Amino acid sequence: MASRSESQQPSAPWFSLAIGSLLVAGGFALLLVIGRVPPFSGWLGDSAAFFKRCLVVHVDLSIVVWFHAFTAGLFALLPGGKKGSHLRTLGVALALVGVAALFACIFVEGAEPILSNYVPSLDHPLFMFGIGAFFVGVALTFLDGRLWPSAWAESAEESPVPPEARPGLRAAAVAFLFAVLTFAASALTTPEGLLPATRNEFLFWGGGHVLQVCSVATMVSVWLMLLTPALAPFTPSGVEGPVSRRFTVPLFALLVLPTAAGPALALAGTTRVFVHDGFTMMMRFGIFPVVTTFAVLCLRAVLRSKVSRKDPGVLAFFASVGLTTVGFVIGAFINGSNTIVPAHYHASIGAVTVSFMAITYPVLLSKRAHPFPRLAAWSRWQPVLFGVGQMVFAVGFALAGSQGMARKAYAAEQHIRTTTELIGLGVMGLGGLVAVAGGLLFLALVLTSFLRGPRKVSQWQPSLTPSKP
Repeated sequence: MASRSESQQPSAPWFSLAIGSLLVAGGFALLLVIGRVPPFSGWLGDSAAFFKRCLVVHVDLSIVVWFHAFTAGLFALLPGGKKGSHLRTLGVALALVGVAALFACIFVEGAEPILSNYVPSLDHPLFMFGIGAFFVGVALTFLDGRLWPSAWAESAEESPVPPEARPGLRAAAVAFLFAVLTFAASALTTPEGLLPATRNEFLFWGGGHVLQVCSVATMVSVWLMLLTPALAPFTPSGVEGPVSRRFTVPLFALLVLPTAAGPALALAGTTRVFVHDGFTMMMRFGIFPVVTTFAVLCLRAVLRSKVSRKDPGVLAFFASVGLTTVGFVIGAFINGSNTIVPAHYHASIGAVTVSFMAITYPVLLSKRAHPFPRLAAWSRWQPVLFGVGQMVFAVGFALAGSQGMARKAYAAEQHIRTTTELIGLGVMGLGGLVAVAGGLLFLALVLTSFLRGPRKVSQWQPSLTPSKP
């Protein structure tokens, strides 16, 4: 049987790419928060173009690269990966080349920022090559033996991913593959001669919606990974998670099934109204029922058990499910192009990010001696700190949007007309700074833990492997 360290080797490049992208994106996040908060926004003058370039880089790194490189890393922890090693190697290489191209394109003269939904872009072929190479690289990783393992591999190979969560990571991989096909179909059917901003909006709209399903499936899988070792000691067998596999398989299938329609919708023509509405309906009514069911079942299991509410996995779950709920509530009030829209998706992406941050400790760091024990003690509360900050940020943004505050406006473009908008932006700024502090703490914990190599010491975060009582 493969050892745990060996089983994690294929995931190491993906986790490194994910955390590295988040490190760079964090620097841009601070600039973006300052650019929104009065009176600082007024001091910046006509610097909206600068902040839009920052926004493009920040979003692509903190969502596109961070989310899907991390998903690829978790997927690589699944059993059944002995086949397809060449695809994995090629996939990692393509993804690295793609991310490098995204950075290089920032310095290309004439590469104008386009704030398209889901995948903001720079108007240059090098950027399109970079984002395409990254997507293809991740897709190749999802095409190895882990996607459809043999029964022997599933039962015999060691994996830190509990059986209940494995269907979710495979569902996320399937959704990602459908997203890539949807992007390709959109490229074929988007008319020539459109303005760059219009063209990229049509190009990324459909596939961007499918990617949301991939991220949500991974987040729910992480909930199960966090709660299973926490709840296991309080279950009869000592290994049970919050939701049994006989429920997770059909629920994850129900979540990912609508994404199969993505490529067909895109082939019908990206400029058609029914295609635009179809992808919106797919995300709105495809995600909410399944995620809510998982949230209720997980909460029920936690509340019925004697597990400590201060358990790191339980705390992180509460932070993630709380942000998910806030995102659903704010999303119900979207009524136009105002800051309620980014308030909704900042809560939603915050929920995913909190779960990813929390699972990083037991997956990557549980075998390492942290050089600063007092700093390591904060690992229990770091996801909560980030989650609370992100929640306050989203509520403030929504408050400003309720008064019609325009989205995608920075510096001199931003006009504050009411006291409510002013208060909302102030609350948003406070929450944003707390979230940035939580993000910086996460990066500090991760980076400083690698100052020393793996040591045979007591774990500073609990393992993902549940122990029988």
